[in-house]
Amino acid sequence: MESTGQQNDLGKLIAILQLAYSGELAAGYAYRGHWHSVNNPDQKARIKTIEEEEWHHRRLVGAMLTSLKAGPDKVREIRATLLGRALGFTCHLSGWFAPMYGAGRLESKNIVEYETAARYARDCGRTDFIDCLLMMAEVEWEHEYFFRSCVLRHWLGKRLFIWPMPPPKNNIRKSFYQKSEIPNQAPAATSSSHSPQASAWGQ
Repeated sequence: MESTGQQNDLGKLIAILQLAYSGELAAGYAYRGHWHSVNNPDQKARIKTIEEEEWHHRRLVGAMLTSLKAGPDKVREIRATLLGRALGFTCHLSGWFAPMYGAGRLESKNIVEYETAARYARDCGRTDFIDCLLMMAEVEWEHEYFFRSCVLRHWLGKRLFIWPMPPPKNNIRKSFYQKSEIPNQAPAATSSSHSPQASAWGQ
């Protein structure tokens, strides 16, 4: 029988997964417009890959929600669709710098979101979600690193305030497992190699 604390953590897990699920929808549409607006072929290819990874994350999170007998927040889904398409369109109008800056700042928040979801999963007993959630945090870290690098190479990026730099990528798992009684059995994932547990959640 679940304790009241576990039930509360389960509710928090479902809520943050719903947030992430819709967030990935907005990101997917936004990045689709973003890579179409970029002229540099290397940047175009990288942002296109990032879009694909966001859709992949959405499938993984959707499978987790199904496992929890929960679904997406319909109102948030509508808002995410409208926002993502609007952002994708404005990438063609706002120039190169603003979409890169906005994407990097957003990705820095996404790292924390998946780390927080992993803690809720741990606390409510869904330890089978943990590796996949940490993998997604690591991939979001790579996204943030790419956009930060682009911004810092621009003359505006050298003069404007940049969002705080996330801790090193390997700190995501290290920090989580240092504060948990769960052994770390999975290596850090990269954007081109998803973890085995992720495959179980809808790859």
